[in-house]
Amino acid sequence: MTNSALILMIVVQLSVAFITGYFFYKVLRTPPRQEPDSYSENDDIPSSERADPID
Repeated sequence: MTNSALILMIVVQLSVAFITGYFFYKVLRTPPRQEPDSYSENDDIPSSERADPID
């Protein structure tokens, strides 16, 4: 393998490793999304209009 091919191979491998590490770090540091706590908060029918279950 020639010197230029070896240098190119090392540069490409380091570039891919750096980019992969950067995005992996970015994913780990991203705060979680705020999601509703329960299904009832997503319901279209308000709780005042909902029929009570039979006990």
